[in-house]
Amino acid sequence: MYESFYGLQERPFDLALNPRQILLTPQHREALGNLEYGILSKNGITLLVGEAGTGKTTLIRTAFARAEAEYPGGTAAWAYLKNPTLQRAEFLEFLVARFALSSQAATSKVRLLDELERALLSGKKAVLIIDEAQSVPLELLEEVRLLANIESDSAKLLPVILAGQPELAERLNEPGLRQLKQRVALRCTLKPFRLNETAAYVAARIDNVGGVPSHVFTRDAVLAVHQHSGGIPRTINVICENALLTGYVEEQRPVGRDVVEAVVRDFDLWSTAVVEPPVAPSSRAPIAEPVETPSSDVDVSAKPVSERSRGWAIWRRS
Repeated sequence: MYESFYGLQERPFDLALNPRQILLTPQHREALGNLEYGILSKNGITLLVGEAGTGKTTLIRTAFARAEAEYPGGTAAWAYLKNPTLQRAEFLEFLVARFALSSQAATSKVRLLDELERALLSGKKAVLIIDEAQSVPLELLEEVRLLANIESDSAKLLPVILAGQPELAERLNEPGLRQLKQRVALRCTLKPFRLNETAAYVAARIDNVGGVPSHVFTRDAVLAVHQHSGGIPRTINVICENALLTGYVEEQRPVGRDVVEAVVRDFDLWSTAVVEPPVAPSSRAPIAEPVETPSSDVDVSAKPVSERSRGWAIWRRS
């Protein structure tokens, strides 16, 4: 409803995934590379850790889309678990369904493991992805360890991706999970944006929908967005989306700090975070916030923000 007021072709901060808005910083590109390598090289367990809203699920979705291109025609079975708080029997039932095993495999863990191992040894390609893994019950993590043990003489046969919040890394330090932790072959961590990355992210989202970033938000507004979002992409989107709506109602263009802080008050997002001093524009570029399910509609050719936006320099000159 506010698009034409700000000269935009569509909403730049919609919480739903827009493939055009997948933007990658170097840390996200590195994590994406690890996920792809973990899937395609069958290297055991890949661990992806980051605070809620930093883009873990988006990276999983992008890695899924890219890896799927290596397994054309639906030749790979993808078991993507988004709700890990299952009972053991429910988890086994989930595996049987996703890996297209026989109904007999659902009646016994031994039969399931045997049938899955035979299928993988015969050339079947399969991947197990568990999101929000910090919430997985201990008994299911033990099942994951057993699945990760399936191997041939030369390679692990079932790539496993565990993605979760920092509590997941803490859980893996528990004595009862030391064997699972030993099977983690790749590990990557997503951190919140720095100020220049937040500015580049905001600028790129606006630029992607035909807008002029400095005509949409003032410099002080961007500083306030960074301060109160803590550099979390999902929270940046919430603040910016509602700031644009409020600015439209109040006929304020560009949106100023006062509007951003009004939104922050409404959403109770007051933060004690210290705003970093402006730095030179970075070549790093962010990604859109998480979505729920992997899909081949992801734009796997997403470019760095340096190729798509002038970033923080826009507001430093304004």
